[in-house]
Amino acid sequence: MPFIPKTLKTKKPENNKIQIDDPQAAALFSWDLASRIFKKHGIINNVVLLCIGTDRSTGDCLGPLVGSKFSQLNQNLFHIYGTLDEPVHACNLKDKIDFINQTHNNPLIIAVDACLGRLENVGCISIENGSLRPGAGVNKALPPVGDINIAGVVNVGGFMEYLVLQNTRLNLVMKMADVIVEGLLKTAWELKKEQAPCL
Repeated sequence: MPFIPKTLKTKKPENNKIQIDDPQAAALFSWDLASRIFKKHGIINNVVLLCIGTDRSTGDCLGPLVGSKFSQLNQNLFHIYGTLDEPVHACNLKDKIDFINQTHNNPLIIAVDACLGRLENVGCISIENGSLRPGAGVNKALPPVGDINIAGVVNVGGFMEYLVLQNTRLNLVMKMADVIVEGLLKTAWELKKEQAPCL
């Protein structure tokens, strides 16, 4: 039976949208993600962070930004795929998923991607169980990926999606990436701390 630490047994709020301007955004992110990881995986190993997107589009560079920023930090919980140097995008996503499954034994894949949404949700990060569908916002048919997904709403969807992504403010994407990276680092610390007595 998976071990769930006492600090993560508290019922999560029904609304899992995290506003990046909330001073507690990184803490809320960490609390939500750590709880989901423990409930899905129990003993923590082979956790893969798959950051999807491309630096060729401002709105779609959230994933690679997160991957690059997080790969520079001192943590050993997450295996990171998808950075500004080596992005994971529409052309190589399937090959990268195959590589991850061949390299890691029964990995828990956490997929990170930008998305378009309603005006009131722009600037929000959502964490959900299950896979995300990369490219759905721009009508691309790509394989679903992830046991847990993290999506950042970078702009408004519904009309001329490619143009909207190209004209997304970099400042918003950078702020969102910073919150996600801080939340991931807090998650790594929390999971290692809670699991230490069991090692």
